[in-house]
Formats: sequence, C-alpha cells, structure tokens
Amino acid sequence: MYTLLREHAESLRQKASAFTSELIRTPSVSYNESEVAKLVEMKMKELGYDKVITDDFGNVFGILYGYENGPTLLLNSHMDTVAPDENAVEWKGSPYSGKIMNGKIYGVGSADCKSGLAVQIYAAHMLLHRALIPLRGNVIVAATVSEENGLSLGVQHLISKSLADMKIKVDYAILGEPTNLGLFYGHDGWAKFNIGLDSPNPNFLKEAANAIYQNLFNASKANQNDGNEDFMSVHQPEFENNYQDARIILNRRLYKNEDTGKLIENIKDLTIQNVKEKKSVNLDIKLREEIQKLANGDIVQVRYLSSAWETSPFSPLMDRARQALSSAKCKTFPGKWRLPRIGMGTAGSVLTKKFNIPTIGYGPGNEDVIHAAGEYVEADNIVEGILGTASIIHNLVGIPVFGWTSDLDF
Repeated sequence: MYTLLREHAESLRQKASAFTSELIRTPSVSYNESEVAKLVEMKMKELGYDKVITDDFGNVFGILYGYENGPTLLLNSHMDTVAPDENAVEWKGSPYSGKIMNGKIYGVGSADCKSGLAVQIYAAHMLLHRALIPLRGNVIVAATVSEENGLSLGVQHLISKSLADMKIKVDYAILGEPTNLGLFYGHDGWAKFNIGLDSPNPNFLKEAANAIYQNLFNASKANQNDGNEDFMSVHQPEFENNYQDARIILNRRLYKNEDTGKLIENIKDLTIQNVKEKKSVNLDIKLREEIQKLANGDIVQVRYLSSAWETSPFSPLMDRARQALSSAKCKTFPGKWRLPRIGMGTAGSVLTKKFNIPTIGYGPGNEDVIHAAGEYVEADNIVEGILGTASIIHNLVGIPVFGWTSDLDF
C-alpha cells in the first residue's frame, strides 16, 4: 500500500511544486489574502473535492466526505505571509518569484506555509482520487486568513461559525506549519502589553517613562545572557499630548500555565519603583488591543495574546501519526516549535485551548528560514510531505482496502 502511495506522491512532484510557486507568486500579506484564496478555491475544485466553500471571513475550505459522519480530521494551513523586505539582496530578485532552483523553491511564504498548504491539498486529493482509498470519516482542508499576527483569527471563525453552522465537529487537527517533516506537538506563547503613563507634569512623565524603559530593557538583556534571546523585548517610549501621555510596548514570551494577570503584576513590580515617588504619574498596564481590517472588509478587534500549548507526545494522535509515518518509511521525529522571534505562533493555541481539539504539526518547511529574506522550501520535502500527510489521514480516518487501482495518469 505505502509503496503505491509513494509512487503516487512522486507523480505529483511537478504539479505540487508548480502550485507552490503559483501561491508564492501571489502576494498575500496578512489581511490581504483574497487573491491567493481564489487560487486555492480553483485548485480544490479542479482536484475534485466534494464541497469547496469560501466563508464570509475569507477562509477557503474543501471537504472530502467519508462513509460515516465521523471522525473529522482538519488539515489547516494559513494563506497569509509577513510583509517581506523587497530590497533584501538575499532574494536575488523578487520575494514573490517562486523560483525553483537547485531543488529549492524560493519566496516569501514558501516555508511558512504555502508549501504546507499545497501538500495538504494534494495529499487529501491523492489518497481519495488517485490511490482510491475510501474514507471512513471526513477530511477538511482549510486555508485560513489572518494567522501571521500570531492570533489565528481565521481559524477561530472557521471553527466557531463556518463549520459550526454546518454542524461539523472537528476531532483532530494537523497544521501544515514548518516542521521540516517532524511531528510537532506544541510551542510557547506570547503576549503584547501596553504600559501607559499620564501626568500633567511633562518632566515627571519623561523621567518615569525613560526609567521604566531602562528597567525593562535591562531585564530583557539579563535574560538574553541566560540564553533566552527572545524572552522579552521592549520598545522605547512614545510620547503624546505635549509629553503628558506616554506608551511603552512590551512583548513577553509565555510559558505553559503562565497567567497573564500574575504576569501583569510582575511587570508592575519592574515599573512601580520608577513612579512610586512621583504621585502625579499614573500607570496602567494591560494587554494590547487594536482594530484591524480583514481582506473581506470586516473590522475586528485584535487582542494580542497567544497561549502556550502542548498535545501530549504520548497521545493517541501522536502515536497513530508516528505509526503511519513509520509504515510509509518516512522520517519521523517528535519536537516542538522553537519560535525564534516573539510574536510567532500557530493556530494550535486556538485549536487546543479554545476548542479542545487535539492538534499536531507536520509540514515541509523549515522553521530556521521563515520570516527571513531568502526563505525557501526543499522540493523533495513537498513530495515526502504529501506521502506522509496522506499516510496520517489514512491511519486516522481511512478504511483499509486490499484491492487497489493505480491511476498515475489521472
């Protein structure tokens, strides 16, 4: 069975790589994903998904129905990318080139995670329409919007509204985020805080704000010396209203079971000493919120908090995914995303914490090159990712069959 799956995956090399390049060539910076969404919708329809829907939030999802109502497996990758530095020499041209050179596909979003999206779309199609493996449960492949802010607004809407309206309950989820084809099961979180100060005395305000900034900066440097380079970062004070108001933005990594309320108290401990003698300075610390406009024109309020999460590495989901990869003779190793810069994240925080959906990650990209000029994905990883993802799908929601038809010219 897995030999045939490997043959089918290899037969898709050119098409999947070309589709990855096409996705890269279509800019989709966060909140501007509509053009790439059209490509995804067309591709899913072309590949014969049972139902293809673009919801009112801008997410695109394709459904492959099984013979039973469940279980339902969600494959999820995001369509949006960070805004690239278009003048960086590492791109050797445009960050949207989608060039295929020396076995690599280059461009912004190549690893994070347009290659993961292409892999998931083709893997589900290959299993059902090329390898002719029937499904017991359902597979949903979802290309979602507004993930790169680390808050996964698109996924939240997909689960709570679009799928809920269709009476679809997701039992497991696999993220196509960059894992270099490892099985990842969690990562740390992060939060962004506003430290607000106001005073009728500009001199008091400037003195207090600069002292608070220096305290926080020193604390972040101390943690860097301990090897935690991205534990905390702080922006210099911004002054307004003729130096009667000030704001300091603080980014802080969150670890498992950390409470934001207690964290705010800890931040106050680092700041209050600078204002306690200045009774005319008021201090307010809270999670940062912003108004953002989505690709569909909707206005949403964004709260900058992404919780740490973890699916047990010994959970049934991890065990079955590992067994599937081993049976297909794919490399398999467990791990967690390192998230080398504060503000990075995945939809796993929302899926596990808000919706209690067991979630893991499996994608062709490499975390070491994401959000950087010269980003790329290995073309071989796309082929291996299709095979691995199809094998996991089969193990979770497929029906074992003994009579196969090879259809490599489909």
